[in-house]
Amino acid sequence: MFWKRRPKSANPASPSFSIAAGQRVYAIGDIHGRDDLFALLLERIAEDNAARGPARVTLILLGDLVDRGPDSAAVVERARQQAGLWDAFHWITGNHEEAFLLALSGDLEALRFFCRYGGEETILSYGLPKLSLRAMDYPELAAVLPTLVPPEHVAFLQSGEAWVRIDDYLFVHAGIRPGVAVDDQKLSDLRWIRQPFLEDGRDHGLYVVHGHTITSEPDRRANRLGIDTGAYASDRLTAVGLEDDELWFCTAELPSR
Repeated sequence: MFWKRRPKSANPASPSFSIAAGQRVYAIGDIHGRDDLFALLLERIAEDNAARGPARVTLILLGDLVDRGPDSAAVVERARQQAGLWDAFHWITGNHEEAFLLALSGDLEALRFFCRYGGEETILSYGLPKLSLRAMDYPELAAVLPTLVPPEHVAFLQSGEAWVRIDDYLFVHAGIRPGVAVDDQKLSDLRWIRQPFLEDGRDHGLYVVHGHTITSEPDRRANRLGIDTGAYASDRLTAVGLEDDELWFCTAELPSR
């Protein structure tokens, strides 16, 4: 697990970033199979949104919906349902969705990786008994896995975006390669990068909002914001709200197990 204490602030980049008037954006960090926290956070966001008055509201999921937590199938279903509930809805493919889709395609190496990094919990959430999972070798599991995941879930998992730009903000799963234009970014960096992105203090031209790297509190720097607070282990799922030049957080938190 990549769990960091809240870091010191980076050197200042651009002094201010904003969302166009009349717009409001909520972005949710890595959910990792915690449907209980996802449902609770959506309630918190709805309450926060209602208290702020009329606006055109966009919801963004930053990826890693699946793995590690116990209810990935339920998270995918709840995420699918969001499309008709907001003025705009986006979800960004994380590295765990990338591995899941490769595993579903029959790639045995990807399936091994997927299972090693939390995918077994995802498979169990789609109804395969634990004893059956333990009894299977990888070729057997590769044959069974596509029969477990509903076609509508596969279609949703295939529909994720690489990044989303709204005004001065760029939303990605992991981060960007510093110094490379957004349109030239590699998917491998958008979904997997940590360094040199995390410690790069330069102005990226856009304020980057990302997940992927766990911190105990939102990691707010002058040029980026990380909002993966390790929901599957910390029992805390975080969202950021953005409107005009304001930035605030909504949190769903349960007592530690």
